[in-house]
Amino acid sequence: MRYLKKVSIAAVIAGVALYLAGITALWAFQRDLMYFPDGLPRVPPSYYEMLDGVQEVSFTTADGLELVSWYAPAPANRPTVVLFHGNGGSLRGERYRLKHFKDAGLGVLLLAYRGYSGNGGSPSEQGLYADARAALDWLQTNGVDGRSIVLYGISLGSGVSTKMADEREVGAVVLESPYTSTVDVAAWRFPVVPVSWLMEDRFESLARIGSITEPVLVIHGDKDFVVPQRFGKQLFEAANEPKQGFWPHGVGHNDVFDNGGFDTALEFIRRTMHVPAETPNAASAG
Repeated sequence: MRYLKKVSIAAVIAGVALYLAGITALWAFQRDLMYFPDGLPRVPPSYYEMLDGVQEVSFTTADGLELVSWYAPAPANRPTVVLFHGNGGSLRGERYRLKHFKDAGLGVLLLAYRGYSGNGGSPSEQGLYADARAALDWLQTNGVDGRSIVLYGISLGSGVSTKMADEREVGAVVLESPYTSTVDVAAWRFPVVPVSWLMEDRFESLARIGSITEPVLVIHGDKDFVVPQRFGKQLFEAANEPKQGFWPHGVGHNDVFDNGGFDTALEFIRRTMHVPAETPNAASAG
């Protein structure tokens, strides 16, 4: 019996040691688990030159990083959609979204974060906010009024959108597959880990959504196994009016845009930003 007690105590100690080691690893590599830069060099001109009217632009962040992004200027009196991509996004991967909105007659700025699409630096919450501020400042410098801007956040980028909408006056906000906070998502994914103590990059969208007075659209499929729809609905409930929700059935995390999301977002933008339904090149969208 004494031998069994010793074995049991040893097993408990070993289990605790493994648990602590696992938590330490999660803490040490948390950003590697949150951000997935494409690791590819700067995108060659052929990728955007095929999109008529799209140009490569660059701007410098407050901490001195030069970021390269893609920009399609808006036709006269049309809004500009600023795309904040997800944690695995890139200029290459999101150019189809840019094309959809551009072909619908809207301006588009597709931001590539630090560490993505050949840009220098490493991603972090504060770094992504700095990148977004630099992009919005660049638009303002180039004559784009904040009230004509639609912030469009995709997954991780939804936290960037809510932060910018909390800081600045814009025209409207679209959140695709969003979350209440990245802490909440991590706690759902790792229920036995004290993530609220460990996480550095928290993206507290729920705490900010109530300060946003611009029209908000939340798009979230009910088969999203990356960020469950309940997080998007919780965020939506906390948002101020005017707001709109789109909750397609049988749609997951990465296919909501192609399953009614784009059409819903375009209708929302046209209505809230007072854009006529007949826009240049609208027939080629889709």
